[in-house]
Amino acid sequence: MTVTEWAGFFVALMTLFVGFAGFVRWLVKHYLAELKPNGGSSIKDSVIRLEEKVEILYQILIQKGKL
Repeated sequence: MTVTEWAGFFVALMTLFVGFAGFVRWLVKHYLAELKPNGGSSIKDSVIRLEEKVEILYQILIQKGKL
């Protein structure tokens, strides 16, 4: 292979690597955004709402003597 072919191969390899790294960074950024409360539509907000409802159910069961 000539120097030009090696340079082309190296540039193509680096392009693939940078593209993959950028894609992974984008995925991590968007997954982490789901773990922060944002006013109601994130997974974190849903979990908080469910925990509050379960706590209310526990209190009702304790009051009725079921637990």
